[in-house]
Amino acid sequence: MPKLPEETHRQIARLCERGDQLAENGVFDESLKLYSAALALLPEPKNDWEAALWIYAAIGDSHFLSGDFASAKTTFAEAITNVGGLENPFLHLRLGQSHFELGEEDAAAQELTRAYGLEGAELFEEDDVKYLDFLKTKIEM
Repeated sequence: MPKLPEETHRQIARLCERGDQLAENGVFDESLKLYSAALALLPEPKNDWEAALWIYAAIGDSHFLSGDFASAKTTFAEAITNVGGLENPFLHLRLGQSHFELGEEDAAAQELTRAYGLEGAELFEEDDVKYLDFLKTKIEM
């Protein structure tokens, strides 16, 4: 995997750190601007860069936490196509939760099952119990 120039990596890290601080305070519109600026610094094709995975995860999480589940779904679906994305339980969790919130139960069950298979019930502990309760109706745990 190619390595980003050190200055580019530093700029991306700074933007994402500021974005994380804003997201933690519920200022999602501003956090999304910073994450998008960080993503723009990556050379094409973006999904070849390891940094794209965590930037997309941050963008998707901001969308999810702000209640924009359609944008979260789109972003997490893109994140999974990045290097390391298929093996990332958090991406599958949030993608499944986004499907759930949009009423797409079959897709939600698929993604939540993947998340559960990768990391188990502890992955669900910080989120609303409704997601794990839903999954219990779909698979034997």
